[in-house]
Amino acid sequence: MSQKMETTYNPKEIEPKLYEKWCEKKYFHAEVDRSRKPFTIVMPPPNITGKLHMGHALDNTLQDILIRYKRMQGYNALWVPGTDHAAISTEVKVTNQLKEEGIDKKEMGREKFLERTWQWKEEYGGTITSQLKKLGTSCDWDRERFTMDEGCSKAVEEVFIKLYEEGYIYKGSRIINWCPVCKTSLSDAEVEHEEQEGHFWHIKYPIIGTDDYLEIATTRPETMLGDTAIAVHPDDERYKDIVGKKCLLPLTDREIPIVADYYVDKEFGTGAVKITPAHDPNDFEVGKRHNLPEINIMNDDATINEQYGGKYAGMDRYEARKAMVKDLEEQGYLVKVVPHSHNVGTHDRCHTTVEPLIKQQWFVKMEELAKPAINAIKTGELRFVPERFDKIYLHWLENIRDWCISRQIWWGHRIPAYYCDECGELVVGRGMPEKCPKCGCTHFTQDEDTLDTWFSSALWPFSTLGWPEQTEEMDYFYPTDVLVTGYDIIFFWVIRMVFSGYAHTGKSPFHTVFIHGLVRDSQGRKMSKSLGNGIDPLEIIDQYGADALRMTLVTGNAPGNDMRFYNERVEASRNFANKVWNASRFIMMNIDGKDITQPSATELRPADRWILSKCNSLIKDVTENMDKFELGIALQKVYDFIWDEFCDWYIEIAKYRIYHADEDTVGANAAMWTLKEVLKSALKLLHPFMPFVTEEIYSNLVPEEESLMISSWPEYSPALEAPSSKWNFSEAVDITEHFKAIVKGVRNVRSEMNVPNSRKAKIYVVCEEERLGEGLALLKEPAKMMAAASDFIVQNSRDGIADDAVSVVVPDATVYVPLEELIDFEQEVERLTKEETRLQKEIARSNGMLNNEKFVSKAPEAKVQEERDKLEKYQQMLAQVTERLESMKAKL
Repeated sequence: MSQKMETTYNPKEIEPKLYEKWCEKKYFHAEVDRSRKPFTIVMPPPNITGKLHMGHALDNTLQDILIRYKRMQGYNALWVPGTDHAAISTEVKVTNQLKEEGIDKKEMGREKFLERTWQWKEEYGGTITSQLKKLGTSCDWDRERFTMDEGCSKAVEEVFIKLYEEGYIYKGSRIINWCPVCKTSLSDAEVEHEEQEGHFWHIKYPIIGTDDYLEIATTRPETMLGDTAIAVHPDDERYKDIVGKKCLLPLTDREIPIVADYYVDKEFGTGAVKITPAHDPNDFEVGKRHNLPEINIMNDDATINEQYGGKYAGMDRYEARKAMVKDLEEQGYLVKVVPHSHNVGTHDRCHTTVEPLIKQQWFVKMEELAKPAINAIKTGELRFVPERFDKIYLHWLENIRDWCISRQIWWGHRIPAYYCDECGELVVGRGMPEKCPKCGCTHFTQDEDTLDTWFSSALWPFSTLGWPEQTEEMDYFYPTDVLVTGYDIIFFWVIRMVFSGYAHTGKSPFHTVFIHGLVRDSQGRKMSKSLGNGIDPLEIIDQYGADALRMTLVTGNAPGNDMRFYNERVEASRNFANKVWNASRFIMMNIDGKDITQPSATELRPADRWILSKCNSLIKDVTENMDKFELGIALQKVYDFIWDEFCDWYIEIAKYRIYHADEDTVGANAAMWTLKEVLKSALKLLHPFMPFVTEEIYSNLVPEEESLMISSWPEYSPALEAPSSKWNFSEAVDITEHFKAIVKGVRNVRSEMNVPNSRKAKIYVVCEEERLGEGLALLKEPAKMMAAASDFIVQNSRDGIADDAVSVVVPDATVYVPLEELIDFEQEVERLTKEETRLQKEIARSNGMLNNEKFVSKAPEAKVQEERDKLEKYQQMLAQVTERLESMKAKL
């Protein structure tokens, strides 16, 4: 047994030292071992541009808790770490860095730019990894991966070629989300919708050959230059006679047809809508059904183009809007303008309003690929915790559109498609083709586009284990077990991993998706740079330690729910770490050098059996909670047990036997053995949540064991709780719970009567049940210490107890404390007389004010009422004091 524990716990000194030891000993590393059952988690790869934020801290704390728990349960636990190349974010960072140096990306050229980006990655890309280590993450750093490393890049190329050959990947003109600032296409998942204040502009479209017109409302009048039809509902009686006719497109000399289509909502607005196939995804579909021309009126930077812009050519889209509205008004086409707030798509990276444009892009056909992913939820092969996220997942999949996977940037996986320089023939393959299959030319140019970041992330659970090679790791660790992630990336990532898993491995990449919420500030707001309310986890770790941060993030955290972050809670978590440290230090100081042996069942006192039973039940409950992903509940139970049952009750009860070991060596041995055994189990249960403080204590408590993190998880023993058990736990629990009720009751009475701790008083317990009485009698000395008693007498009748004794009723017993032992009557009369005089003066002052007409008529009503309330309170207090004073005087 060691006595090397410092007086206070210093996380700054202990945490780095322990983490280094764990890494050196390879405790986080997992190798294929067929004799053991694997448990695998892949880390959602943070962006190389990222800095550790509270979202990462929560996400990785939850994963670490699960992996540490399973490792202790004997699983061959593998947690695969890695980072994501973060295509657009990284390109923007490097481009801005070059701008500061006065270098233009385009002049630099693709190859040099990529060299520079790899340099940037080497310099800054590991920042977040080193920050994750400070949190205590026990992932297998020997297996760290990067979405653009050789193995992951090979997997990406393989998947692209396979999907292309199977007809799932195609190149085509479709309406896509376009960012005019980043000048690249975006998938639906990269578009955030935000409420914006806008308008409905109501515009007249004259019907050719009549004096009539259709009134059309639009939120984007600038796009009318690309209108190629007006649509009405086929069943709308108002417009039956004009379907097939034409309208004049205002501000132009073009005529456009009036078509009937079920897409139109006849109840909304005027029931007639403009159709702009090149600038709206719904209009694009209508245009396809009616063979309408697709007129793109915009350049890539969202300025109006020369071909269709006329006088508005070269103007920015919003500038053109103003000019066109002015012209519509002047020419008599504008009917009215109505304020309207609506959801507008913005790029999640730069927050620019996205423009739907028709572009030649690469797409993945999603309808067939989505089916196994839908089926996985319906058959139970895949489940969400909590279950309510099934609906979001299914809604997204059942309404999925083809996935636009090409991006007009340089950093990322370049599309393995090659065009013949001679005839333009497209060849998709591994590396540059040697000869064109169509014309025989030997010169090719590779497609300039790169793949959407999420294309490589979608393969993460199997590309990191060696796929497309059939490696030992792939065979043993795949499918993985649990994916831990925030609800904000279900669409981006989870769905794509699931359909990719089925498409390329025939299996779901994991059986459970454990969803957590966001970490918000103390006011419930999302943490953001604009609000300046972000809290740096590294600063919290520096100030309070990683364990305190981890505990704060998990306490009260329910799956799928957002949580609020309060600094006070971190302080409370640090205080808990200190409480565990101090209690452990006390135990070790008292058992150090002692020859402690396991006691027999008969040598254990009721309190020993009570805490062992409580600990046994705790093991069962916590294990069940962990298996249900109720990590917040599990931690709360461990916290309550350690703080309340173990520290505040059992240690206090055991102190007498420890301090008087010479008088009762058997009892002292039982107490010390119980303290050590229960502390060992408690540290094991707490370890996944607070790995550092528990490891440091455990290594001092059990120096013969190599490490707490590779020790075994405690197991519940049903036999101990059986009625026939020699440990007789149920009776011991009953006795100790009665003891606790007695001590609490006496403490409450003393508190209400303001009795100082230094004043000792006899405690009588009247209990008719013989076994309960015998058990309570064994707790005499702890009762005297814990309830400031001069004696603790257990008897089966009220004989010999004064009539005026204060009574406390507890189940199956009544507790009496003689009044004269609690109170010095002369001192109490003196104190009460002073209090009576003080209250009489206050009442006289208050009456004087309230009888003063000037005060009552001129003072604010609230002030007068306040004085009336004071008077009533003083009168009540005086009545109580007078009654008590008379009672005391009678006893003198």
